Amino acid sequence: VQLQASGGGLVQAGDSLTLSCVASGFSTYPMGWFRQAPGKEREFVAAINWSLGRTYYADSMQGRFTISRDNAKSAVYLRMSSLEPEDTAVYYCAAKDSYSGSYNYARSYAYWGQGTQVTVSS
Repeated sequence: VQLQASGGGLVQAGDSLTLSCVASGFSTYPMGWFRQAPGKEREFVAAINWSLGRTYYADSMQGRFTISRDNAKSAVYLRMSSLEPEDTAVYYCAAKDSYSGSYNYARSYAYWGQGTQVTVSS
């Protein structure tokens, strides 16, 4: 599985942005988004389990971010709204190769995209 993330950019606080992740060798295993700000560890953002029709979010993103999946396009999206300067980071999409492991644990994911930069100005 190869993942290609896109959609990042420079936006102002309060703006919205949608990230896309297209997967080759697409599977139905869960996929997720993580982010990493300069000098900080990679943190969980959101995940989606298509088979169960369930989504999972980090507490600080709940209500502002929405993860979705389009199997026909082999893509996962992250809609981000009410962006804040603290959301500035490189955003990575990731895919599991099984249903085991926690959704918010980076090591549970077997495949990673290259990341896309999101910068939110105040």
